Amino acid sequence: MRFHFPIIIIDEDFRSENASGLGVRALAEAIKEEQMEVLGVTSYGDLSSFAQQQSRASCFILSIDDEELTSEAEETIGELRTFVHAIRFRNADIPIFLYGETRTSRHIPNDVLRELHGFIHMFEDTPEFIARYVVREARAYLDSLAPPFFRALTHYAADGSYSWHCPGHSGGVAFLKSPVGQMFHQFFGENMLRADVCNSVDELGQLLDHTGPVAASELNAARIFNCDHLFFVTNGTSTSNKMVWHSTVAPDDVVVVDRNCHKSILHAITMTGAVPVFLTPTRNHFGIIGPIPLDEFKPENIQRKIDANPFARQARGKPRILTITQSTYDGIVYNVEQIKRLLDGEVDTLHFDEAWLPHAAFHEFYSGMHAIGAGRPRCKDSLLFSTQSTHKLLAGLSQASQILVQDSESRQLDRDVFNEAYLMHTSTSPQYAIIASCDVAAAMMEPPGGKALVEESICEALDFRRAMRKVDEEWGTDWWFKVWGPDFLSEEGVASREDWVLTPNDRWHGFGNLAPGFNMLDPIKATVITPGLDVDGDFADWGIPAGILTKYLSEHGIIVEKTGLYSFFIMFTIGITKGRWNTLVTELQQFKDDYDRNQPLWRVLPEFVAKYPRYERVGLRDLCAQIHTMYAQNDIARLTTEMYLSNMEPAMKPADAFARMAHREIERVPIDQLEGRVTAMLVTPYPPGIPLLIPGERFNRTIVNYLRFAREFNQRFPGFETDIHGLVDETVDGHTRYYVDCVIGR
Repeated sequence: MRFHFPIIIIDEDFRSENASGLGVRALAEAIKEEQMEVLGVTSYGDLSSFAQQQSRASCFILSIDDEELTSEAEETIGELRTFVHAIRFRNADIPIFLYGETRTSRHIPNDVLRELHGFIHMFEDTPEFIARYVVREARAYLDSLAPPFFRALTHYAADGSYSWHCPGHSGGVAFLKSPVGQMFHQFFGENMLRADVCNSVDELGQLLDHTGPVAASELNAARIFNCDHLFFVTNGTSTSNKMVWHSTVAPDDVVVVDRNCHKSILHAITMTGAVPVFLTPTRNHFGIIGPIPLDEFKPENIQRKIDANPFARQARGKPRILTITQSTYDGIVYNVEQIKRLLDGEVDTLHFDEAWLPHAAFHEFYSGMHAIGAGRPRCKDSLLFSTQSTHKLLAGLSQASQILVQDSESRQLDRDVFNEAYLMHTSTSPQYAIIASCDVAAAMMEPPGGKALVEESICEALDFRRAMRKVDEEWGTDWWFKVWGPDFLSEEGVASREDWVLTPNDRWHGFGNLAPGFNMLDPIKATVITPGLDVDGDFADWGIPAGILTKYLSEHGIIVEKTGLYSFFIMFTIGITKGRWNTLVTELQQFKDDYDRNQPLWRVLPEFVAKYPRYERVGLRDLCAQIHTMYAQNDIARLTTEMYLSNMEPAMKPADAFARMAHREIERVPIDQLEGRVTAMLVTPYPPGIPLLIPGERFNRTIVNYLRFAREFNQRFPGFETDIHGLVDETVDGHTRYYVDCVIGR
């Protein structure tokens, strides 16, 4: 299969008619005769940007003349050194050649010399001989790039074998028989469809029993991520979490769980029949979920929670699993070593849901703040699991996930037992493109490239924060948006890690008296705060609800990750560029201008107004004022905080309550009659998308008050509805009524 990785020649004489120009162009033509592409440029340009071309090149040839290496040419040497070091910061293996006259080498500093693959001396050999030499090195480099499964898949797709197995489109041929199929084929392309095969292709190995190239790729990824075992998962970290749980947890086992965990953990509780004991995180009035206090992890405090739970107090033995969200949606991470010291041996299995943190193992900025990595000490007794969303922060396709395992000193993972749980949840027809993306995403993090990618993400995130503060300073006393984070921000480069560690009682985070050194904010997770609400929950006289701003951004081509009451969340993944975040800053400026001028919604939100014409004559500032007033009158920030921190009474085991729903032993209860009733399903408000109640828990007054507010708000402001999973709505005579499915008689 042909890939396009040109050999890049950098020579100021590339287009000149002098002897040097003629010589380098002759070399370029000889390289082309060897069936390799050539890209010729005349200068390094922006060195930092040009060095990123290493991802699209197979080799660099740097031309430098003796005249450029005289004692007066320190600038030339400095430019060469900067370029070579910038390449090597990202890529240790790509060939770099120096092209010049015979006396060049003695003028080159050793720190540059050691990074070169060789010298090309003008006029000593024929262009054809030099071309073969360069092309050989370039092809050897390209041959080394593809990790095991991706290599096997590309070879299979290029092999031209007739397909008699599933899927039924037979390498894309079926699509060619229909006009709309032709569109589909042209959109996705030949390679993707030829590579879409079933698990009967022996030469690609098996994901289901981890053999062949699949096994080789998982082993390669385990080496890169410094774990003992690694398993690719093709249907998301929701599934990875369930695999871990079903390999560990049985009915009536006591489990210790982050109260603000992902709903897949709550599904796992229901599926396994476990009895959950929850650790409660802090929360500020911006609606940002904070860390679980360190004291909550102490074994004696966990035991008190077990003793207080009517379904857990009779359990024997230690808790089977602890699951912690690492990092939280908003970027708060824990010092894992402190948790391990407290709970090693106290809990059978320690599981860190690192869906949002797969990048952390590749940069010292996150040292100690992720579950598994190089140089991390093993637990003495507890197995350690990490589940990671390769598709969220790395370069995997959607649903690409992986499970990392670190054995303890006394226990090793039983792979056969684990694989039974794996098979319970994986598809027998996995998408091979997703497997390949897991393979490639891991290979991309091979040092030094992985560190460079993560460092670039951190730097882009910090530059965005600096740009937002600069705009704020220039506006002076006028309003602008804030980016949630520490008060001090270094002026350039990667900030000191200590700047991002949460210290007790700092007002900026609003989480109170945290344990020193236990938590940190990941700077690549950026929460933008809109005017109108402070961290204490106090409302200003005016404000800009974030839901209006994010609809505005959406109509201008910017889709954010999560929207809160007065905040929205964005992530600086390894795919984010300066162009993206600068565009966001520009659009925020435009929103400010439209808000200050109270532009009519038909002008600034035309798509939204077309769907909801009732807002056509409303001004942008006026709509913000209407929603802000309703938020303030209902003290919604404090109500939301109180709701999530209120006591959740377990009335039934989650599995038993859900079973009542499966047997239809439920009734639909209107909001005003919910207090004291037992829910049969998850109740999950968006934002923030964190389950509020799980099957078997009782509604309390605070939660009912919140649901009443949501009902009124949705009626007054259609298009800005608070979405609550678990609410069943029915419209009668133009009025929408809301219900929750509750257990009959409970």
